[in-house]
Amino acid sequence: MTLYRARTADTPGNPFTGAALRADDDAGLLVRGGVIAERGPFAPVRSRHPAEPVVDLRDGLLIPGLVDTHVHYPQLRAIGGLGMPLLDWLEECALPEEARLADTAYARTVAAEFTRALADAGTTSALVFGAHFAPAVDELFTAARDTGLRITAGLVVSDRELRPGLRTTPGRGYDEGRALAERWHGTGRLRYAVTPRFALSCGEEMLAACHSLHADVPGSLFTTHINENPAEITRVRALTGTGYLDSYDRHGLIGKDSVLAHNVHAPDAELDVLAATGAAVSHCPASNSALGSGLFPLARHVARGIPVALGSDVGAGSGLSLFKEGLQAYFVQRLQGGAGQPLAPEHLLYLATTAGARALGLGDLTGDLSAGKRFDAAWIRPLPGTPLDIGLRHAQNPESAVARLFAQATPHDVAAVWVDGDPVKAPS
Repeated sequence: MTLYRARTADTPGNPFTGAALRADDDAGLLVRGGVIAERGPFAPVRSRHPAEPVVDLRDGLLIPGLVDTHVHYPQLRAIGGLGMPLLDWLEECALPEEARLADTAYARTVAAEFTRALADAGTTSALVFGAHFAPAVDELFTAARDTGLRITAGLVVSDRELRPGLRTTPGRGYDEGRALAERWHGTGRLRYAVTPRFALSCGEEMLAACHSLHADVPGSLFTTHINENPAEITRVRALTGTGYLDSYDRHGLIGKDSVLAHNVHAPDAELDVLAATGAAVSHCPASNSALGSGLFPLARHVARGIPVALGSDVGAGSGLSLFKEGLQAYFVQRLQGGAGQPLAPEHLLYLATTAGARALGLGDLTGDLSAGKRFDAAWIRPLPGTPLDIGLRHAQNPESAVARLFAQATPHDVAAVWVDGDPVKAPS
């Protein structure tokens, strides 16, 4: 057992329904076998466990591990392609890079870079868009296992619209996905996600195959894109003759284990379906801004009780830090004036941690620092004398400290990260 002594902040309750930020200036977290066995003020916890080793983290801020609900592993090296809308960006930046992962050795290098970068950013759990090539997805799972992260991912499938080298057939997509799931789903901290790229690139037979795979892999997730860009939405309707959500829903793919990225241009009728089914939405504000996709209608989602969490959407997003995504989410809502959803610091922390864990079906394991949860945590300790260090030391209250965290923190401020109590980024 190890007793961690720390200044902590987390959100075990939902601030969108009235819960407050939970913060302690001197908390004791007793960790046994990767689980927080006891939590409370440090002094009484220590008195009950006087012989256990103490790790003192009070010169920083300990928060739950961050949870990224939408990120593309093949696009790590494509970050920074600015000045284009979605479909042009895909053609000129993302898809050429994704095609390179047909080379398994190249994919292995990218997978190692990607998982290391996630850990360095304080991300302990992520729902990852894999590659269009099964061996490349195998490399992602291998790197995730070796890094120790809690990763859900899968083979990306498409059978139209994209360049031929990125297409597959429904039968092959099913067979390769099933083989990957049999090898990795439920192994350690890894799970499988059925991942059609988007309705634009997936015909009816492909989506039917996705439904079959999802049904045949119990506990798998379903993830894809929806309603990101007006030009994309128009093309989807022309190809399918229906709305974006219905192209998935009519194949039985929308439910509590579904995470849909973007939903910037969301019709009310589709929001009602999401609310009724319990599907979650991954909000990717930096990507939406970079591609000019639009301002996410968070208030309309919150009003219906639709689960929303944050995604970095690398590589259209500008990096893997969910602190940056939280700040961008705050900006996006401010820019909408009265139509925006007011966001306080506790909302930002919730969106980056607890909400993500719940969206990924991991809420019983992680997302906050309560007793009984796995010790998935990030220790934020900026360099002495930096603006964030000064801000944290002089914050008037816990809410102010969390606000400064989202306003200024970068991966360079993440001093240590644990998953299941194991250090995936050792304290520096």
